[in-house]
Amino acid sequence: MAAEYATFGLAPAMRAGGVLADGDYQVHRDFVDFIVDGRPLLFRLSDLDAVSPLASDVPPAIFTAQVRSLLLEGDAPLPEGRYVIYGCPECEDLACGAVTAVILRDGDDFVWRDFAWQTGEHADLEFNGYHGIGPYRFPGAEYRAALAALLDGSAHIRRRVLLIGARVALLAKLAAALRTIGIGADITADAGDVPADELRAYGAVVFGRAVPETARAAALRAFADAGVDVAHVDGLAPIVPLLVAQIEHALDPGPAERRRLTRLTATGAAADVEVTSPCRVRLTAYRLDRLHRTRTHEVFDGVLEAGGHRVGLDARAVKGESFVVARAPGSVLVAAVTHGKPG
Repeated sequence: MAAEYATFGLAPAMRAGGVLADGDYQVHRDFVDFIVDGRPLLFRLSDLDAVSPLASDVPPAIFTAQVRSLLLEGDAPLPEGRYVIYGCPECEDLACGAVTAVILRDGDDFVWRDFAWQTGEHADLEFNGYHGIGPYRFPGAEYRAALAALLDGSAHIRRRVLLIGARVALLAKLAAALRTIGIGADITADAGDVPADELRAYGAVVFGRAVPETARAAALRAFADAGVDVAHVDGLAPIVPLLVAQIEHALDPGPAERRRLTRLTATGAAADVEVTSPCRVRLTAYRLDRLHRTRTHEVFDGVLEAGGHRVGLDARAVKGESFVVARAPGSVLVAAVTHGKPG
């Protein structure tokens, strides 16, 4: 099969971490994704939960080596000229499985072909090949310029979050949960007391529900004075997994059109979710009972095709003040459940 010309680009992306309903967690990873013909290549791989080798949390020397490897400035890391395109976000071990491809030069062009799911030294194209993906021919100048730009230190760097609120015990639990999944978090009562250089290290500021509007405005003004256009999160409820999901959404570096989850709304009867490509989606409902204890209910876990979908909700799971979290590989959305008034 002849390789047709395709455009090549790079864009910051993330694998959303989170505290899951069963108490487990998944690690947050920031990485640079491959954009082929204007669309993330990862989106063509259905529900795959993976990151590219160009992750921001690897040591600089390894990151540089990965870039130069994709530029074919050394031997291929795998037999038969194969390179890892996407790997396990938790351990990056080939034994967990990885998407690999042959990368070669053809004149001035670079060709990616023979995509496969690989778990050992050799790929089996007959049984594990991605037969509907590629081959892609990238113009050499465009390909080299995109990757070379990463070598000047312009790769996306994961930032920390600043937590502001009245309930110190809750903030401490939230900070611990964020650190567990790989996001740095600090707590303060007043952002005005934080030096400007430190404020520039934060990607989001999170406000508890009890923080008055004057304090929120003062905090955002401190970030503006430091020259930081920071994302801000208004905590919906004192529920740690819910707050983590809100923060993950705020830290998402990708534009809306390059996210898998694009819309989530919820009523007492159903949740409406929209996805841009086939992927696994998990919906979880959270609420506080009369004793302010967190109640969690797994609503849905399955692969959805591109488009809009309606998922029924158990009225008992979303009674009172409640919320729904939708998770897909690389995306997370949060919605408060709206309850219609008797009419």
